Order: sequence, then structure tokens, then C-alpha cells
Amino acid sequence: MLLTPTRRIHRGWIVAAVAFVAILGAAGFRAVPSVMMDPLHMEFGWSHATVGAAMSINMTLFGLTAPFAAALMDRFGVRPVLAVALALIAAGTGLGATMTAEWQLLLLWGVLVGLGTGSISMGFVATVATRWFVERRGLVTGILTAASATGQLIFLPVVAAATDRFGWRVASLIVTAVALAVVPLVLVFIRDRPSDVGLAPVGGVADTPEEVLPTGTFSAAFAGLVIGMRTRAFWLLAASFAICGMTTNGLIGTHFIPAAGDHGMPTTVAAGLLATIGIFDVAGTVFSGWLTDRVSPRVLLVVYYLGRGVSLVLLPSLLSPHAEPSTWVFIIFYGLDWVATVPPTIAICREWFGDRTPVVFGWVFASHQIGAAVAAFGAGWIRDAEGSYDLAFHLAAGLCVVAAVCCAGIRGPRTVKGPTPDVGNDDSTLQRSLSR
Repeated sequence: MLLTPTRRIHRGWIVAAVAFVAILGAAGFRAVPSVMMDPLHMEFGWSHATVGAAMSINMTLFGLTAPFAAALMDRFGVRPVLAVALALIAAGTGLGATMTAEWQLLLLWGVLVGLGTGSISMGFVATVATRWFVERRGLVTGILTAASATGQLIFLPVVAAATDRFGWRVASLIVTAVALAVVPLVLVFIRDRPSDVGLAPVGGVADTPEEVLPTGTFSAAFAGLVIGMRTRAFWLLAASFAICGMTTNGLIGTHFIPAAGDHGMPTTVAAGLLATIGIFDVAGTVFSGWLTDRVSPRVLLVVYYLGRGVSLVLLPSLLSPHAEPSTWVFIIFYGLDWVATVPPTIAICREWFGDRTPVVFGWVFASHQIGAAVAAFGAGWIRDAEGSYDLAFHLAAGLCVVAAVCCAGIRGPRTVKGPTPDVGNDDSTLQRSLSR
């Protein structure tokens, strides 16, 4: 009897699985601040603005680290960068269980965790997908990108329940344990390139030349910023995406649970609602990508931001001690809209910047995180000054209208007759875009 040889799983899929788990572990910290804001306030008397300031530092460092993440991995290797990043997250959350002063909160939750999570971001996703996959690269990119939302879905209810039953320190140590548990998996299974283990990429052949990531050097990252700053489209995208960050991670992601608590909603219920956003986040992003292939990305962005603005105006009247049907309508819509802005934003970047899109979008994404940082602190400050988040929600709604206007003002690359404008020797991609 002849036995059919067992088909082995390609090492690339194992690397992708471990990468997914690593991103999942890094996303665990996203569940911490909003759940623990009120317990920290009750125990230490720290204001909402203080916790928001720690998250501002975290989000700023996350955004500024992201454009250089691929360069760090190219220079030092994926394994050491990933292991150090997870160790930083574990140190920030683990040592955080012993903190008693505000500066410790800013250092641990802000600086250490910000640097750690910033190193496990889109640069890491691009590195794994590009080096290990020729076929199914888009699928892998989508799965790894969704890992962050999945982490929110898993950790928010767990952290909320642990905080409610055992206290915020135990909940913080849970995140620490998860981050540390991933480190051995990284050290054992992650390799920089298929050639390191004598393999070709998935769908490639052994002698296929490896692609060089556009984000692979620090100079390339800075060059992307310079190229972007020379166009009006970049500034409009960066401004609108900063507002996107303000109204998602900065405001809702950080302050929804304490805002719901102000209306009498239990932390566990509010955390469950916020986790549900993660479910619809994935569906909304996929559907938005499908729409981007069929509808003008500028039109989509205008609709997304205007819809988000309307929902934020209504939110204060929708919060109550219980999850009413109207509250669920907000959660579902906001989940679908959460990062639906990403596919059309990338599409517009691609129109303007071609092969330089990854590095230019890295800086647009940095603006997203800086906007989130402003809102994380600003909304907490408004809560301390006004006694409620209503003004923060209404201001955010107004900013969504500004974002819609910015997106409506973006035009396609203009056609230039005659010689291409002199925009620098390293700007060939931009020249091609401008001369189409």
C-alpha cells in the first residue's frame, strides 16, 4: 500500500501565526487605561487628565516609532526587536503594578509601553508579509492588521472582569504575563528571512530576489516625510487622519468606559460594548476596502467623517446605566466606521506617491497617533474641568466636519505638460505621479 507523503506547513505560515500572537499580546495594553482610569483615580486621586497624559505619551511614541519600525528590524533583526518590544510592554505593565507616583505612570505606561507597542506596528506587518510571502501577501497583511482589533476584543472583557473582582494590579499583571509568554515563541519560531532556514517565500522560488522594503532605512523614512510635505494632499490627509485618531483611540478608546461610568454603566458592561467595536471594526475595514475599489476614496472619507460626527453629537444622550438599543446602534456604527478610513486613505496616498506609499503613509499614521495623543489628554482635562465628557464629544463632532472638508478638498495628481517639475533627485515616484 502506497502512502501519500504528508504535506508540511510552510514555515512562513508559522512565522505569520507567531506574528499574529505577538501583535495580539501587544494589543493587550490597549484594554488597560480606559478600564483602570477610575480605579486609579479612586486610589491615588489622579485626575483623568493625568491618566490621559500617560496615554498621550504612549500614543505619540507609538506613532513616531512606527515609521522606523521596519528600519529597526532591518538593522537589528526581527527576533531581537520583537523580543525587546514585548519585554518593554511587560516591564511597563508589570512595574506599573507597584507605581505610587504620577511620574511613574508617565514613564511606565507612557514611555516604555509606547516604545514597545510602536515597534510592533504596521512596519512589522509589512516586514513579515513582504519577506515571507509572494502569494497570499494581501491575505496575511489583512490578518495581521486585524490582530490588534482581535486583541481588544479578547482583553477588554478579561481586564475589566479582573479589575472588578481582583483590582487593577492583578489585571495589569495579566497583560504582563501574556506579553512575556509570547517572547519564547518569538525566539523559537521567528526568523528574519526564508533563506535563513533554507526556504523560499510562500509562492516563490529559492532564487527569487528578496524585495527591499521602501521603509528599510532611516534615510528612506525621512525622505518619505520630505516628499509628503511638498504636496497639499499630504497635509490634508495628515490633518484628517489626525482627527480620525482623536475620535477613535484618543477619545472613545481611552475615555468611553469612564464616560459610560459617569452615566451609571458598570465597567464590565462598558468594556463589553467597547470590545464589540473590535468585532465590527474588522468587518467595517474589509467592507471599506471593497468599497474603495468601486467608489471614490474621497467620497468615502467625507461620508465616514460626517457619519462619525453625527454619532458623537448623539452619544451623550445615548449613554445610560444599561446598554439600550440606541447604545448598541452607536456601538455597531462606530465599530464599522472605526478604521474604515484606512483603505481610502491609503488609496489616495497610492495615487500621489506610488512606490513611496508605505513610508509616506507611515507619517500620515504618525499624525493619527499624535491626534489620538492630543484627545487622550484633552478629553481627560475637559472631564476634570467640566465634570462630564459632553463638551469633548461635541468638539470631536465638530472636528469630524473639519476632516470631511479636508478630504473633500483633496484632488487627484494634476497632469503636467512638458518637463516634470524639479522636485529633487530622490523624488522620482512623485515626479511620475505629478506627470500622469
